[in-house]
Order: sequence, then C-alpha cells, then structure tokens
Amino acid sequence: MSKVLKYSCLWLLAVALFWPTTTRAQDSTKNCLKLDVNFLSRGELRYGGLPEVGDETDDHARFAVGRTRLILGYERPHLQARITAQHSGVWGQSGSFNLYETWIKLKADNGLFAQVGRQELNYDDERILGRDDWTMVSNSHDALRLGYEGHGHKAHLVLAYNQRSDNMNGGSTYRTDDGTHPYKSMVTAWYHYDLTRVPLGFSLLFMNLGAQNQQEEDPKTEFQQLLGAYVQYHPTRWNLEASYYRQMGTDEFHIPIKAWMMSLKADFQPSSRWSLTGGYDFLSGDENPVIPEIGAFGLTYHDTVRGFSTLYGSHHQFYGAMYFFYIQGYYAGYTPGLQNLYFGATYKPLERLNFNATYHYMRTASKISDATPSLGHELELSAGYTIIKDVKLSAGYTYMHGTSTLERLQRIEGKNKLHWGWLMLTVNPNIFTKRW
Repeated sequence: MSKVLKYSCLWLLAVALFWPTTTRAQDSTKNCLKLDVNFLSRGELRYGGLPEVGDETDDHARFAVGRTRLILGYERPHLQARITAQHSGVWGQSGSFNLYETWIKLKADNGLFAQVGRQELNYDDERILGRDDWTMVSNSHDALRLGYEGHGHKAHLVLAYNQRSDNMNGGSTYRTDDGTHPYKSMVTAWYHYDLTRVPLGFSLLFMNLGAQNQQEEDPKTEFQQLLGAYVQYHPTRWNLEASYYRQMGTDEFHIPIKAWMMSLKADFQPSSRWSLTGGYDFLSGDENPVIPEIGAFGLTYHDTVRGFSTLYGSHHQFYGAMYFFYIQGYYAGYTPGLQNLYFGATYKPLERLNFNATYHYMRTASKISDATPSLGHELELSAGYTIIKDVKLSAGYTYMHGTSTLERLQRIEGKNKLHWGWLMLTVNPNIFTKRW
C-alpha cells in the first residue's frame, strides 16, 4: 500500500478519534442550502500561434467555447458540502460532462478542519496551485485536506493518491492518459501567516509529487519536490508581491531535476479610477537546449532537467495571454526557460466599466546555440462591462511580434505576427437560498 494512502487512513482515524467533543455535542438547526449557476461562453478568433499539423497551412481558428456549472452547496455549523456538475466544450461538439467538485468539510470551533473529495486547490497568487478558471475544464483534485485556521495562522496538509479502476489487474500503474490527474500521488504542506500590526503576509509551500513512466508496463514511482515562499505587502495604494520556488528530485524518466523560479510584482493605485502594475518573472531553463532548425531533426539527451515546471497553477494570468509558454511543449521536451518583463495600466471610468493594457517583453533564460535570446513583444488589450447584476461582458485583443527563436521553439515558420481576439459573456446568478 502506498505511503500516501497509509498516511491518509491514519489522518482520518486521528480526526475521528480526537476531534473536539464540542463539535459532536452541538446539534444546531441553522441550515443553509444554495443553488448557483455559472455560465461562461467565449468566442475566439486566432491567426497564428499554434504549431501547424500535417499539411495544414491555413493557420486560422474561429470557434466558440462554453461552460455551464450547476453548484449545489449545503452548510450548517461544523459541516459543509458541495457538488458542482460541469459541462464544457466547443460549440457544435458534444463536449464533456463531469463532476468538477464533490466534497464535504468538517469544521471545529478551535479552527481545525478536514475536507475530503474532489476540490479546488488555490494557494497564494495561484502560480503553482490554482483553479485556472480561464480554461473550460479548470483544475480540481481528488484529495484529503486537513488544516488549521485562526489567529492569523493557516496551515494545510493535502494528501492525494490516484489509482486506476482495474485495481486487481495492473492496478499499481496509474496511466495519466486514462486518468484525470497528471500525477499518481501528491503530498502538499502550506503555511501562511498574516502579521497583525503591518499589512504583510507570507507563505511557505512544500510539495512531493509522484509520477510514473507512461512508456513502461510496471514502472516505479519517481518523486519530485517543490519548496518555496510567497510574500505580499500591501500598504495604502500599494500591493507588492514576491515569490521563489525550487524543484528537486527526479522526473518520471528518472532524470534529476534542478530548477528554480522567482517573480516580483508591484501594483500602485494613484486614484480610484487608475491602477498601474509592473513585474518580472524568471523561470530557469535547460542548459544548451538542442533546438534544430524547422524541418530538421536532431537527437537530444537530458542529463538534468533544469527547466522549471509551473505544475497546476492558473497559467492564463502569467507569462502572457497567448499561451506560448508553459502550455505548449517544446522540441524533445527541452525548455529554454523564460524571462518575462511586463507593465500595464487599468482605467475604470465608470463603476461597471474598466479597460486594461499590458505589455510583455520576453526572453529565454538559457542560451540557445545560433539563436538570439529574444522571444518577442506582446501587447494585450481588454475591457469589461457589468451589464446587470451577475452578468458581465468582456473582450480582449492580443498582438505578438515573435522572433526567429520563437519560431524555432514552437515549430511555426513564418508566423512572427500573431493575433488573437475574444469576446466573453459570464453569468453567475444565485438561483435560490433556503435557510431553516
């Protein structure tokens, strides 16, 4: 039996035996049942930006996507439960239906809690663990979460162990192609503290992820670790953020991992209508990555993985809206890393209307032979308008001027001027709330 599974059973037993007696003694009749709907529909128009498939030369895309969630939540003192049914897909296709969330949560008066089931894991700025709500499916995890929250302290322990249904035959192997998560096991510890006298908070995050080689019949589980910190300081009109993470261990192919990343971000609000932002991200890359010219092939070999993996974060809000980086794969699994320098502004002329403009300049973090480190410039424009309560219309346009290095990395010859536009409707009404 996996150690993660053993630890999960032991923790559940400990929670049942040592849960504060006040929780069992109270029999409150304060119940609340809520039904919410989340509807999202987005039309997109793209020119360039994705690798061409086969003999296709018309690199255009026009499509609409949609997502509908029906959220049923129940709450009473010391107990919460939620079931979220989700359907998502491209207009004209059958799409997919699944249960995005199914969990229960026990809460004690002293701040202890236990939450088990399929749930979102959102921590800090969602760079490493987040819901990634821009995508249609989003991120949720089958996990047991135990923790304490109170007096400025938050401490969470997350345990996950994924398995195939045919457990009696080859059940020791977890295939990610027929599973719902990209890992076999996960142990995550997160601690956050908010200082009371100054607007400062900091977090510590540790993750131990187990993965298996999908090319072997009976592979062993390889483990990689992530360790890092996040700090946020938000005095009047300012919000300053910084983070640093290191990745260690081995990947599913038993290759050592030595990667790291850091980020700095500053937001300033000179008035109620204006806000300014700027920041810098550095994600380490593999040393001397072999990136042959388009149309050529080359043999590559990793001795150490130095390209940082962003794991299960909300990718859309980092590294540019074009989804070039850390969403699509690079040649032969190599990554040159990324340097992302950006600044932008948001203007809110009306209470229900806002405009945003952001500029990115991107470079590789590691050197590529016979290639410039510059990847290109990206300009993002967006606007949002709240039509009525719970109904919002938003739109955006992104232009990227890529370099020859970007073309080699993404295998997209002659597409150095890339466009992407979108129009989205979001509706989030509460259908009913019943208290008794």
